[in-house]
Amino acid sequence: MRWDIHGPLLAWLVVIPASAAAQAPGQRPPESLRLATLQQEALAADPRLREVELQTRQTGLRLRNIEVERLPAVSALGQTQFQSDVPTAPVTLPGGQPLFAPSKETYDVSVRVDQRLVDPAIGPRLALTRADLAESQARLRTMLFSLRHEVNEAFFTAALLQGQVAALGVTITDLETRLRETAVRVREGAALAGEAAAIEATLLQYRQQDDELRANRAAALARLARLTRHDIDADAVLELPDLEEPVAQARNGLDRLRARPEYEQFERARDRAARQQDLAAAQERPQLTAFGRVGYGKPGLNFIDDRFEPYALGSVQLQWKAWTWGASSRERQALALQQSIVNAEEAAFTDGLRRSIEADLAAIDRLQRALTADERILTLRESVDRTARLRFQEGVVTASEYLDRNTEWVRAQLDRTRHGVELAQARARLLTTLGLEVR
Repeated sequence: MRWDIHGPLLAWLVVIPASAAAQAPGQRPPESLRLATLQQEALAADPRLREVELQTRQTGLRLRNIEVERLPAVSALGQTQFQSDVPTAPVTLPGGQPLFAPSKETYDVSVRVDQRLVDPAIGPRLALTRADLAESQARLRTMLFSLRHEVNEAFFTAALLQGQVAALGVTITDLETRLRETAVRVREGAALAGEAAAIEATLLQYRQQDDELRANRAAALARLARLTRHDIDADAVLELPDLEEPVAQARNGLDRLRARPEYEQFERARDRAARQQDLAAAQERPQLTAFGRVGYGKPGLNFIDDRFEPYALGSVQLQWKAWTWGASSRERQALALQQSIVNAEEAAFTDGLRRSIEADLAAIDRLQRALTADERILTLRESVDRTARLRFQEGVVTASEYLDRNTEWVRAQLDRTRHGVELAQARARLLTTLGLEVR
């Protein structure tokens, strides 16, 4: 027989906490928590998510700065200087005075306008800036992905403790009934006082365990609340996700799965290296720039005139790194090697990913078999416990013998609870490791 963890077992052991059974009429039902919702809330609450918008705005500013380089650039210049010597005319006038003698003091105020006519590097620089943004955001999504594992761990810890509290609560209720019955028999002289003492001691131990389980569950829920940034009620019900079909589909397509955000980061890194190659090639091409300048100075363009006068000049400049001793070619080769490095890292990541899921795949198969056995074991243990209880009530067996059988039944319940939650956890961990959504 194949046991379905998402059928009666889920309702019996996980979904219904002990506190929910005693819910008063008209009382607000306990909060229901789903793993997929908690993962989304944790991602939405992480402060690093704001970096997506901030990085986009930052890149927008840098793109604008590159684009305005196509527009004229205006600069102002003011200068005054004193020279120890100036050129003089070789011809002298009568009296020994030179034909002209410029002033050793000069003054100049001007405005210059530069206009790039041809700049092959602007387009590649824009593309490289966008590639930087894509890689940064891919890296951010990779960092945020680890939150899913944290939510998974806290969720299934709370779910396991929830199931254990529910199973233990049933046992405590049963032992309370046995204790009342035994106390009556002791008063009537039909049983020894030690019988009631043994049951009471076991009951107190179970209550201690129940208190410990509830405290640990509260800690796990507090961790979930911290991750999702909202309060979670102490009686919240955790619903185990039904992941059998998604896991089966994932196992059939393991070789084709590339859902992890790291794969996008690898792709963005390769694209960034390609854009850097384009920029390195563009920087080898000629650049053509025009500039004009108007000013007012003493002297102006006529350096032999010792008067303030306006002036203007214009020019077209061609700049071409015709020979770089192979530096640009080597840079492109280095960037091509960088792409090969990224390819090697991606292949190593894929191999590591495949190795990391082997344990979960084996655990899923083992736990499915264990749940089938658990169902039969629990049926048998329950039958033995029922027989022992009846024989104890009839005074045929001692309280110690009955408690031994009852403990075995309780252990069988807890084992089934643990295996059920561990199966759901292994399935969720497998999907999360592969980068697939848990729904």
